[in-house]
Amino acid sequence: MQIETPPQHKPYEKPEGERRGLLIVNTGDGKGKSTAAFGLALRAFGRTHVHGKQVKIFQFMKVPTARFGEHRMFEQIGIPIEGLGDGFSWKSQDLEHSAQLARDGWQKAKAAIQSGDYFMVVLDEFTYPLIYGWLEPIGGIEAVVQTLFDRPRDVHVVITGRRCPPELIELADTVTEMRKIKHAFNIGIPAQRGIED
Repeated sequence: MQIETPPQHKPYEKPEGERRGLLIVNTGDGKGKSTAAFGLALRAFGRTHVHGKQVKIFQFMKVPTARFGEHRMFEQIGIPIEGLGDGFSWKSQDLEHSAQLARDGWQKAKAAIQSGDYFMVVLDEFTYPLIYGWLEPIGGIEAVVQTLFDRPRDVHVVITGRRCPPELIELADTVTEMRKIKHAFNIGIPAQRGIED
């Protein structure tokens, strides 16, 4: 390990632009995409719920009856979280049904974004319906990009998932790629409850 001297001067100048809603993307093969989005949702909720603005989370691959740790906690504190899918694609009994759920889910998420009622809308695991082509019958990536571009200017949107389409990366204000260096699963350790639910 290399020891460093702490910086004694701010390494950047304060931006002078106006505040507006951001499009934030968490992508990559590493763990932490949804976790980071949920952290942002908590931060936003802590600052905004007293002023009447809300945070909404849509999970495109989770079933509506999911009861993972995040669901239990968000329900307790009042952040609505909605599963829109039927689980991982390899568990699906009918991929066309999965695709239809994604299309219906996008219509719900789109309405929430366009309403302007939410300070932040999280689209968790949203890249998968896009890269699987499930949204193509309702306009695909072009319609999604247009919706995000035209959204009310104060609405923040956070998107998670692997292999984010370049069109979303181009439009986004902030993109973080989670890179896997090591993962316990690769040495035979199964997913842990409360860590990877």
